[in-house]
Amino acid sequence: MPSDAPLSLLGGLTAAEFLRDYWQRKPLLIRGAFVDFESPLDPDELAGLACEEGVEARLVEEDGPDGPWQVSHGPFDEAVFGELPERDWTLLVQAVDHYVPEVAELLEHFDFLPRWRLDDIMISYAPPGGSVGPHVDQYDVFLIQGLGRRRWQLGGRVPDDAPIIPGIDLRILERFTVAAGDDWVLEPGDMLYLPPGWAHHGVSQSDDCMTYSVGFRAPSADEAVTSFADFIGERLPPSLRYADAGMTPPADPAELDDAALERMRRLILSTLDEPSQLAQWFGRVMTQPKYVDQLVPSDTPTDVDELVALLQEGEELLRSPGSRFAWRALDDETATLFADGDGIACALPLARAVASDEPLDAELLAHEGAAELLAALYDAGSLAWAEEE
Repeated sequence: MPSDAPLSLLGGLTAAEFLRDYWQRKPLLIRGAFVDFESPLDPDELAGLACEEGVEARLVEEDGPDGPWQVSHGPFDEAVFGELPERDWTLLVQAVDHYVPEVAELLEHFDFLPRWRLDDIMISYAPPGGSVGPHVDQYDVFLIQGLGRRRWQLGGRVPDDAPIIPGIDLRILERFTVAAGDDWVLEPGDMLYLPPGWAHHGVSQSDDCMTYSVGFRAPSADEAVTSFADFIGERLPPSLRYADAGMTPPADPAELDDAALERMRRLILSTLDEPSQLAQWFGRVMTQPKYVDQLVPSDTPTDVDELVALLQEGEELLRSPGSRFAWRALDDETATLFADGDGIACALPLARAVASDEPLDAELLAHEGAAELLAALYDAGSLAWAEEE
């Protein structure tokens, strides 16, 4: 998509303008981002999803039976929803795009951002007054109003150590001051972009209010350092150890001197000399599925010849809901295809095709190694036959 094309989704901004002026910098309200928007599912369907095993769901009651801001976790019994009060509660269901294809289609509108940055679409439902309190998220989010009306108030950036209300299972800010002019009621199809660290408070203004939250993943520094260290460590030989051949006698045997620290520093840095290691780790970590148990591996290895025959007969493979793909070129002809936390070397055009939205059909067989790659991805649960979905 050309970066100089104005997008109605972004209020007439081009992708380049949005990324330059707003992305991770400041909020943006877009009225009518989705023209004539119709929610892909209704409140009853969302509640039904929250009752299913394996679906991550939370119920937030501002005045719960056990105290203020009570949080309950799913799966829920259907009877729970009949016992709730008429206002001041919120149902949150995570990763609805993994279960409802019509919701997943919303992600196609965000192709001006790296696909591997997308996390999931959470949907919230609330009657009048429903809220999760003023809070801060540490990730970018697009808030799409799907049904009813919600009032959003923003409070500007807040520091990491901003005080939160203690003793509850929510990170609600103790103090929240609405910034001048940052107070809007969103109607269906309106959208609000918020960068990380921006205080916000959304309250339902109507009987049935549904908001679609398109969130983006961003590993924290501590998560990244730990994960990268594990990745490097798994690939190092046990013989690579601290060594101090040729050292001089210590002035004090108990002293940890500068020379020892320098030797340790050189050992650690020597393991980081290969730049490709960072790419191989990053590709794997950014394609880790949100829920690993959602992928269903094959019980037995796929017969490659049978897979080819099915494709040639017109069958088509689909990317499994929740699966993630990315690629990185190794040279002009080959690449690593990252799929659900794994990395597979293959032809560059093949990696690009599998990681795209292109159909996974017989045309892919023109690429060398395509049949074996597709079989491996099917066996891992990253792909499925159309009739299995």
